[in-house]
Amino acid sequence: MRFTVLAAAAALMITGTPAVQASGGGAQVPKIDWAACGPEHPGFECASVKVPLDYDNPRGAKTTVALARKPATDKAGRIGSLFLNPGGPGGSGVDFALGAGNRLSANLQGRFDIVGFDPRGIGKSDPLHCFKSEEDLGKFFEGVPGFPYQAAQERPYFDRYRSLGPECNDDQPIARHMSTADVARDMDLLRRAVGDRKISYLGFSYGSFLGATYANLFPNNIRALVIDGVLNPALWSSGQQIKSDRIATKEEFREFLRNCDEAQCVFGPQSEKRWDALLKSVRAKPIELGGEVFTYDAVINSAIGAMYSPSDWPDAAALFDQLSDAAAGLPATSVSSVTAEPDYANGFDAYNGNVCADIEFPRDFNSYRATSRYAAAGSEFGPAWWWGNAACANWPTNPDRYAGPWRTRTNAPVLVVGNYFDGVTDFRGAQAANRQLAGSRLLAYAGWGHTAYGASKCATDHTNAYLLAGTLPPVGTVCPANPNPFLPSVASAEPLFKPSRR
Repeated sequence: MRFTVLAAAAALMITGTPAVQASGGGAQVPKIDWAACGPEHPGFECASVKVPLDYDNPRGAKTTVALARKPATDKAGRIGSLFLNPGGPGGSGVDFALGAGNRLSANLQGRFDIVGFDPRGIGKSDPLHCFKSEEDLGKFFEGVPGFPYQAAQERPYFDRYRSLGPECNDDQPIARHMSTADVARDMDLLRRAVGDRKISYLGFSYGSFLGATYANLFPNNIRALVIDGVLNPALWSSGQQIKSDRIATKEEFREFLRNCDEAQCVFGPQSEKRWDALLKSVRAKPIELGGEVFTYDAVINSAIGAMYSPSDWPDAAALFDQLSDAAAGLPATSVSSVTAEPDYANGFDAYNGNVCADIEFPRDFNSYRATSRYAAAGSEFGPAWWWGNAACANWPTNPDRYAGPWRTRTNAPVLVVGNYFDGVTDFRGAQAANRQLAGSRLLAYAGWGHTAYGASKCATDHTNAYLLAGTLPPVGTVCPANPNPFLPSVASAEPLFKPSRR
């Protein structure tokens, strides 16, 4: 599947330039005018503030950051604000706070203002738009696969994604100021705006990278900082995340298959053999099922999506069972389709705006093709994670990004939470962040899925105790796995939300 490990690895060895100063010194602390979010969100307050577009010129042009909060219900015992990030990059912290704020507030005894904000360029915060309409966004994806899985698809896919850079950077100032370092600078300004001497933060998935960036830029400003579903910041910031992605999803997917067989799920018995046969069949010829056509890339992406939450595993197994039967010419029932969101949400634009601002990816097609072979040698899932980075092939990085060093000691210990079988941000990422953040504590969850808070009661309880009182779990704590997600008698724990990294 690949011609040389060393050539591909060499293409990945990219170094970044360190960022400039942490905060931009003279930035004025904004005044937040909170107001009711509206009748559809009772008990929540919303606001927007102006922050420096460029922290090198803190009194120059501004950009807007949108916020939402669930005020503390225990006024007498109020600790301060808990800032959130749900991942992505491109996830809306405002939507996260509005959706999960009540549950989070209850988990934390009503002692925090639960504060979500849309990072710059995302959602309601001066959103980056690469397209004029949702229709134009849809046209961008026409004629290209979810990722190239045949050699003839690679160059057209690369050229299409590479064209994004000029389209997104034409006349939008925010496109040149979407680095995670600037989001961290915004967050520290917001900390000051809400009146907190030190920050309390809970970040998931990409939010772990924001948390690590904040910790390295502002190591003395931390009250309590939790990162859950952890990206190794050294890998992510240097464009080498594929070293994890090429194997992480497969590691969890093997657990999906093992648990399926153990529970005698519909895709078993011998689910691994059925999976291999399904991939061989759909790669040779798309499968028609219930009026829909499933290509190889669609099947792979369905499997990746199911790895985010074990609660989705039974539905994924049912889909793969039906596809396998259809490929064998057996009668099959229809499958439910997933419809696109009606509005032009800028998640795709924002993802690329942030990633390309942070990471210096290769510029030439041959490097992408070589790395794809390297990714495919790791697992069938590797190329699906890799090829989308081609959007950065003609996209300038942000000069104020932070690319390390990542080793620092914070004034208060950071809590690092990782799942043994996380196919999106593998456990090795949590271990790396634990080594890099001196004095941090690693909390392991021996189960499956992406992030542990809300999915593992043990991990949730330890996280709550840390956020409330700074109480760390004992060294070496491993929370037990939940029961087999395929067992019909088991109500698998639902995560607080489903974080995203793409």
